[in-house]
This record gives sequence, structure tokens and C-alpha cells, in this order.
Amino acid sequence: MNVQYSQTPWMSGALHGVDRVCPVDAGGTTIMTPSAATTAPSRVGEDDVMHRIIAIGPDLSPKSSESWDHGASVVAWEENRQGGRMTSQTQLVVALVCVLSVGLAGCGAPPAERGLSADLIFVGSNIVTMDPDQPTVDGVAVRGETIIAVGEIDGVMALEGPSTRVVELAENALLPGFIDAHGHFMGVGRGLDTLSLHSPPVGDVTTIDELVAKIRTWINEQEIPPGEAVMGRGYDDSLLAERRHPTTADLDRASTDHPIILTHVSGHLSAVNTAALAASDITADTIDPPGGHIRRLAGSREPNGVLEETASRLIRVDRGAPPTAEETDTLIRRSIDVYLSYGTTTIQDGGTGGRFVETLHAAADREPFKADVAAYIRTGSLEEIEALEYEPDYRNGARVAGVKLMLDGSPQGRTAWVTVPYEEGPPGASADYVAYGTMEPADYKAQAEALIRGGVPFLAHANGDAAMDLMLDGVDEALDSMDEVPDHRSVIIHAQLMRADQLDRAAALNVVPSFFSAHAFFWGDWHRRSFGEERGNNISPIRWAIDRGVDFTVHNDAPIVPPHIMRLVSITVNRATRSGHVLGPHQRATVEEALHAVTLGAAYQYFEDDRKGSITVGKQADLVVLEANPLTTDPADLEHIEVVETFSRGLSVYRR
Repeated sequence: MNVQYSQTPWMSGALHGVDRVCPVDAGGTTIMTPSAATTAPSRVGEDDVMHRIIAIGPDLSPKSSESWDHGASVVAWEENRQGGRMTSQTQLVVALVCVLSVGLAGCGAPPAERGLSADLIFVGSNIVTMDPDQPTVDGVAVRGETIIAVGEIDGVMALEGPSTRVVELAENALLPGFIDAHGHFMGVGRGLDTLSLHSPPVGDVTTIDELVAKIRTWINEQEIPPGEAVMGRGYDDSLLAERRHPTTADLDRASTDHPIILTHVSGHLSAVNTAALAASDITADTIDPPGGHIRRLAGSREPNGVLEETASRLIRVDRGAPPTAEETDTLIRRSIDVYLSYGTTTIQDGGTGGRFVETLHAAADREPFKADVAAYIRTGSLEEIEALEYEPDYRNGARVAGVKLMLDGSPQGRTAWVTVPYEEGPPGASADYVAYGTMEPADYKAQAEALIRGGVPFLAHANGDAAMDLMLDGVDEALDSMDEVPDHRSVIIHAQLMRADQLDRAAALNVVPSFFSAHAFFWGDWHRRSFGEERGNNISPIRWAIDRGVDFTVHNDAPIVPPHIMRLVSITVNRATRSGHVLGPHQRATVEEALHAVTLGAAYQYFEDDRKGSITVGKQADLVVLEANPLTTDPADLEHIEVVETFSRGLSVYRR
């Protein structure tokens, strides 16, 4: 009998009398019983369990391993428990584990005829599992929220019942649902009803005059009363014809009756008009806050309307009535729908406010989310960290997955903290300009140690190499202070200007860089100007990471750029800039490596690789159907592959 050992994370520990359950291989098909008992992982290895494997006959009586036949169900059974007798729970498991092949002796009727049919079956030649042990198969079966069979068509089709939906993929491809390694999903939702000032290809603003005209039109169309703030987002000085930020003089042309606050595409700077400065009491006498900077008119202390990093928090204006609970609930679900349309089934809200966690859970408890939403809380002190309730498991699709810390700014905003001066810094910057950190080093190190000791995962936003030095120092010092090194998987978010030696340190410290690899297209040309050819060509150094065996992920940082996963995969593979320049071709990933970074690699980052990230028996049935197989598509066409259908926990949640 050919027994295939594999993870069965839903079936261990809680079943008295059962040590481990071992799926049976029939005709190349990995099978698992469709009854879930627990979610704790259990790995089964031949040397570990063969001496305890018992074959179960049709009468549920245990046999010796030597006497089993092809029709026997196989379980790992602790003979010395329960006096050698099987408990009712054990019998339930045994009754459900059976070889799929109808022709095998002792199996009796096919599983479907015994009430064990699948809810969903996928068949086709373009199933990409992302499971290194079984990379391609012809069939996948799902029952409830769980993948119950993966393998050859004949074996999987034995699970077809009268109500099973069979999806014949034809030229379409089936992959694991995509995982958002970093983003701000509520920002995506809020952006749906906010004035968009993006430049192509996301929007259509190319000049400051066009930006001003859009603001005027928005005020009129929305009938915003005088005194109420006008909010816009997405302007990009690197793509405007003037190559600069709009100032108070520009924005006053749009309105002097409304405070105007525009958020830069990076999310790290703001541009405001005179009314907004006045309402916030920001004057020539206002000093820069820690971790921020107020830009001034040339030769003057007067603010010019551009605020960097924490200086944006100085804005105090009437933003209108806050949304009601019902409006927020609707916004959450609209945002989730956007992600699902791109095939993303696990979504991140990085930098969530503590109060919003209550709102998020309340919404999920009213009606479970269609996708899983992982919130990383923005904290400001050790006291907040100590009060944090980390949630390793989702409740109705929501959980507190950890903490996010901010160590510097953004390279496209020229506020990323670096060790070597910028080649071209912001207006008025000195020749030795290296930007600055946004968190006190001592505070960061204390919080990093507290989080690692407490078993709470954390993300550290760090774009520049100086910020990454600090991030790695904090982890290194925290681990040095501990008797045992925990599996912490601390994450560097963005990691744009990561040096080769820092990747060596990351490998040694088990730090996961999550590269904002979409930068290569959106700002690659800008980075060459900001940092010079050598540093510019090595942003998002993915090949260096792969060569060192560093676990890594890639992300869109939505809403900074839309949560378009296939475009992200394309940029990670091709690294072509807007101008067509290939930004550091030596740093390109293969298609399979890029897909790993948004599936199994991202699941690892989340500590969810035991339940997500690959099409594997026992894992959550998060799946995406694409109109073409990325592995056989011309790399130049990857971003044009559309999502046909998205499944979350076994349910169809988006269809084109």
C-alpha cells in the first residue's frame, strides 16, 4: 500500500486515542477526510509513525500493519491509550478516511455515495499548487472551507456528488488565493469616495493646473460648504510636468474658503493651502515636530504648504461628520470586494488605529467577511504594546496580527533615511542630505524587544538603509538578550534600499524583507535620479535575497498603488520602468519566485503557512482562477492576466 504522508493541520491533538492521521495515496491522489477537528498542525514522517500505524477494517477493528489490504483506512493510533480500544472519536475519523479509488477492495461505495462528496471540484491541466512537493496536478476537491483532495482527475472526481460544482478550467489556471503581504485596506476603501489626483496609469493628472482644476470641480460637484475641508490623495510630484509639489500659492487658486489637504501618493507628505495652515495654527514660528519637517518659502520661515512625515499630523481642520457605523461597515466590505477582484483572499491593514480594531471586529461579527483581514496595530509606547491583545486566529475573518512601527519615510518622497547622501534631494536640501528617522532608536529597540519577547509579530517600515540598520540592530539586540531564540519572523516593510550585507544579517536573524517591488515601474526612473545608477538599479534586491536563502515577500502597499497582484508579479519579474529601462536586470525574479512571494511566502510571513499559501490537502480553500497560466505566459503579458473567479474559504466571492 502506497501511503503518502502530508500535513493534516485540521486533525491532531484533540482526538483522544489518535496520535496522528495519515492521508492515503490512491492513484496519485492525496486524500483527507472532510471532517475538520482542529486547526493545530501535525507533520507525519515515515520514521516517526510507521511503528504506530494501524489498518482499520470495515468493522472498525484495528489490524496489524502487516495485515492491511488496499481497502483499509490508515490512521496513526496510540495502542497504549484507552486500553488498546478505539474511542468513538477515533472511530469517527477512521470511518471518514478511505481510499478514493472505487476498484480497491474493501472500500465499498465511492465516497460521494457515502455522503462524503465535495462541494467544489476543479479539473484541468493548469493547476499551479505552489506546493513544492506536488507542484502541478489535474484535480482539486473542496468540501466546506477545506481542500480535501489534490491529485489526478479520476481520484478527485470520485468525490463528485449530486450537488458538487465542477469547474472545468480549460485554458484557465487555478492558483492559491493571493496574500497581501503589506497594505492599508481601509485606505483603499476610503479612496473610493475621495478626490483622486493620481497620475497615469492610475489617474490622469499630469500638471499642477490640472490638479487645481480637479479640486475646483470636486468642490462644486460635491457641494462642499465653505469652512469644511477638501481632502484629496495621490498627487505625485515625480510625475507632474513641474516636478514639484503643489504649494499654498497653487492650492489657494482652487479655494480660499475651504481648507485643502492633499496626501502625496507615498502617504508620507501633504500639501495644504493657506486656509488649512491657518486653521491648524501652523506659522513661521511653528517648529518641526520630531520625525517631520515643515517646508518653508525660500529665504523665509513661512510655511510653503508642504509637510513631511509627522508634520502632517499638525493639521487640525473640520473634516465633516465622521462616518456612521453603517457607513464604515459598508466601506469595509467595498474595500474587501476590491481586493477580491484581484484574487486576494488575505488582506492587510497595516498601521490600524487601536479604536478601529473594535470597529473591524464588530463589523465581522455582524456578518463574516468574505476574505481574511489581518490588522497590524500602530502603537506609540510600551504601555500600548503591553495592553495589546494579539490574535493568532481569525474571528469571522478578522484578527489582530501584530504591530507596525515606522522608522523612516519614502524614497519617492525623498524622505527615506539613508547612509549615503542623495544624488538629488528635495528642494533646498544640502549636498549631505540623508533624510531622517521617524522614531527614536531607543524607543524602537525597547518596543522590538517587548514584542519579540511577547510573541507578537511586528512590521517595521524601513525604506532607507540607515533605517534598516536600526531595524536589524533592534532585532539583533533583542535576540541576544534571550536564552532561546523564538520564531519571530520580524518583517522589514518596503526594504527598498537594502544592502547585500543587510540581507546577510536578515538571513542570520530570520528577518523577512517585504519588498515594495512595484516601485521599479512606478518610480524606478525617479530613484535613478534620487540615488544614482548603482543604488537605483538595486532597489528591491530580490535576487540578492534569493541567493542568500532569505524568505521574502512583495507587496503593492495599496492604496499607494492599486492592489493589482498580477501587475505586481509582472513588475517583480520584468523590472521595467515607465521609460522602458530595465532597472537592475540582475535583480529580477522568475515567475514562480514572484508567485511564491504572494502565496506561500506571504503565508509564511503571516505565520499562516500551515493553513494557506498553497493548494495542499488540509489547507483553507482560498483559490483564484486566472484566465491564463502565469508559468506559461510571456512575461511581458503577465500584468494583463485577469482574474476570472475568486474563492475564499471554499465560497465563490468574486466572478468576472
